[in-house]
This record gives sequence, C-alpha cells and structure tokens, in this order.
Amino acid sequence: MRHHKIMMICMLLVLSACVPANGQVSPGNAPEATSILSAPTEEPVMDIFKKPLVTYIYTADPSAHVFEGKIYIYPSHDLSHNNPRPDDNEGGQYDMTDYHVFSMENMHTLPVDHGEVLNVKDVPWASKQMWAPDAAFKDGTYYLYFPARDKENIFRIGVATSKSPAGPFTPEPNYIEGSFSIDPCVFIDDDGQAYMIFGGLSGGQLEKWQTGQFDPNGKQPRSSAPALGPRIAKLTADMLNFDGPAQEISILDKYKASVLAGEEDKRFFEASWMHKYDGVYYLSYSTGTMHQIAYATSDKPTGPFIFRGYILNPVVGWTTHHSIVAFQGQWYLFYHDATLSGGVDYKRNIKVAELTHNADGTIQTIQP
Repeated sequence: MRHHKIMMICMLLVLSACVPANGQVSPGNAPEATSILSAPTEEPVMDIFKKPLVTYIYTADPSAHVFEGKIYIYPSHDLSHNNPRPDDNEGGQYDMTDYHVFSMENMHTLPVDHGEVLNVKDVPWASKQMWAPDAAFKDGTYYLYFPARDKENIFRIGVATSKSPAGPFTPEPNYIEGSFSIDPCVFIDDDGQAYMIFGGLSGGQLEKWQTGQFDPNGKQPRSSAPALGPRIAKLTADMLNFDGPAQEISILDKYKASVLAGEEDKRFFEASWMHKYDGVYYLSYSTGTMHQIAYATSDKPTGPFIFRGYILNPVVGWTTHHSIVAFQGQWYLFYHDATLSGGVDYKRNIKVAELTHNADGTIQTIQP
C-alpha cells in the first residue's frame, strides 16, 4: 500500500511539472498540443486585445464562428522551421500540415485548444501545404473547408465533416470538383443558401486559372487591366460540392469602374471574407503587396462590390488574413501578425480586435 501511494505521488508530480500554469509555453519549446488541456486562463479584458491569443504554437489565418454559444476559431498551423523565403514565390516557406481548433466562451479568457483535428496524411488527394481553412454548420453537421496541393502540385479545396465544432474532422475522399486556388470562405445567407468565396494570387495560383483550365504559365493581368477578383460558387444542399461553376466577383471603384491590377492598394490579392450587416454584404480581403485588409460592399453576395476603404492597417509580417464575427452583442476582427516570432512571417500568431460599423455603413479602420 505504501509503495502504491509513493508511486501515485510521483506520477502527480511529473504531470504537474509537464503542464505550465497558464496552459501555454514558448514557441521555442512548442509541444504537440493534445485534445485535453488545462482550463482557459482568465485575462484582463484589454489584454485579450493586445496579446497573441495562442503562444505555444504558431497559428495564422483565423476563421472565427459562433457555434453552440462559443467562438470557435479555425486557424492554419505554422510549423516552426528556418527555411528561407523561396525565390519562386510559391509559398514553400509556409510549411503547414495540420489544423487545430480553439474555442472561447467569452472575451475574458484565452482560447482552449481542442487539439489536432485534421492532418494532411489523412487526406487521400492532398500532398502538402494545408493553408487557411474555414468552417460552417448545417443540419447537425460541421464542415471544415481547406486548401491543399494535390498530387500534381495544384491547389484544390477539400472538405471534412464532424458532429462536433471541436472535431476531429473526417475528410471526403476527393477534393471539391471544380475547386482551385486557396483561402475558402463559406458564407450562408439568410435564405439558407451557402456560398464559397475563394482565391489567391501568386502562390495561390489564381492567375493560372484565367482560361478555366490550369495554365502553369498563367500571369497576372498588366497594370492597366482589370484586377482579378475572387471566385464565388453556390454550394449544394449537402455542403459538399459546388452547385454550378464558380464565377468571378467584380470589385469596382467609387465611379463604378473596375479596380485595376496596378491599383495595389485596392485590388484583391487573397484572404477573402464575407459578412452581412444591416442588409449589406461586405467583402473583405488582403491587398497583398500593400499589406492592408480592404473591404467593399454590395446588395448581392455575388456582387459587383464597390470599394469602400480599409478595415486593418498593415501588421508585423508580410501576410495579413482575417475573419469577422458578431459575438455577445459586439463585432470582432480576428487576424494574425508575426510579433511572436519577431517578424518571421511564416511563424505567425492570431489576435483579436473590436470592430465597429459606422452609421453610414463604413467600418472604422483598426490600427493593429
């Protein structure tokens, strides 16, 4: 009996030494997160808006939704490595192979990590680079939409399902037919119709699909030509396929002329998101080289959209990616930067800020 008591005490001491008091450790010693972690840490309200939400692994591209009365965050997972930025601009430095899901019961506590919910090795058609995902819910099923390169090195978009918003998610055996490029965002309108908005230039390969087929030599339009817009497609009732071919979304300036490819402070680059406020559809996106989150508005989810301004000024790091969600009577912007890694852009961290719509329908610009 005494021997067993000593063994029990030793085991408890070992376990307590392995779990940090606040549930987080520094990225340099980042362990693989498990599905069961310590209780969320209470933080002063303002600290939630000043610090990275997750500090023990690198996370980016946060897609936030309210499910079951909580905020669930579906980010990408930057792996810690020291590969330089490739000269081919194909995004090889973003070495991402899995997804974690996080939840927040309120805006006073740090997120709870529900562990790895999907890995590239479990997706039959995918080879690498599981980039920014999104999630949706319909008829008792949760859907995780994600981009990855297929066996021919072409980005496609897949879908996985779960009965819980915290996963784990089971992938469909094939990618969505007719899908391509990156950064899926799924928007469900008031009438129940679901849409997927997607696309990204450069490493996201969108410019290689201008003919309707993949052209490895496809180039972005010349500066004086209309900029490429994101694509939008209706989803079928089961949320697993496109209900018809994807269409391009037009983004226009205040004079209703096409935003040009050379207008890098206004044109679409990647990271599209759609939300609806006061009957108006808001399309927000990254401008890429100018490092802003811009937005445009329309009376239809398919557009055309009129450029209105900026939601987020440039962050630390090259990329910028976001989501917008209403929770407990307040709108929030979830985004990422690279402060945790000291500016290393492929080691990013997610953050959150309050977002305000003005009476005239514009959005107040946020300084990160």
